[in-house]
Amino acid sequence: MNELNHLAIIMDGNGRWAKKRGFIRTRGHEKGANVVEDIAEFCIGNNISYLTLYAFSTENWKRPKTEVDFLISLFKKFLKDKESLLLREKIKFQTIGDINAFDDELLDLIKDLKEKTKEFDSLTLNLAVNYGSKDEILRAVKKLVDENLEINEANLTAHLDSSIPVDLLIRTGGEQRLSNFLLWQASYAELCFTQTLWPDFTKEELGEIVQKYRKIDRKFGGL
Repeated sequence: MNELNHLAIIMDGNGRWAKKRGFIRTRGHEKGANVVEDIAEFCIGNNISYLTLYAFSTENWKRPKTEVDFLISLFKKFLKDKESLLLREKIKFQTIGDINAFDDELLDLIKDLKEKTKEFDSLTLNLAVNYGSKDEILRAVKKLVDENLEINEANLTAHLDSSIPVDLLIRTGGEQRLSNFLLWQASYAELCFTQTLWPDFTKEELGEIVQKYRKIDRKFGGL
């Protein structure tokens, strides 16, 4: 039975969920944010150590300014609202991506929550914000050059935002692509693409996916 140490999810389908119901797109993002708590609790209950969620990509800045502004404000609200959950459940909060693009208020919220949860170990919740895998790899290479280190697999891995290999990567919403998400870390991940839109994604469906994952014969390039 396969161990599941690192679960990564591309949370896709918020806009389509809202459109199907005649709502504005931002309503879908609000509903989607509420799903995170259930998924985090599932991970804790099933001994999954790392959960990485694709929240805001480097490409998302291309969306209409009103939607980008809303996503930033929603992120701030999420951090404030979920602080009690993180503290209660002993969840360590981390981010991956270039957070320096955000305003001071958001940066302070991120840094404060990281500091308050840095000793927790029931689950590490990584939010990928202003994240793109190509950008992450480029930043890692630049660090190696600046530190005059040999550019090899071990050094590059150690200088990424996250060095933990992904075991299972799920994308909701029906699309079948990785969208510049954890390309290095997910090189041997099992992939699952579900038609379910993120706001409708449940612990029960996740449980079924995980059950199937545990039975897969993972070869990692071998026989």
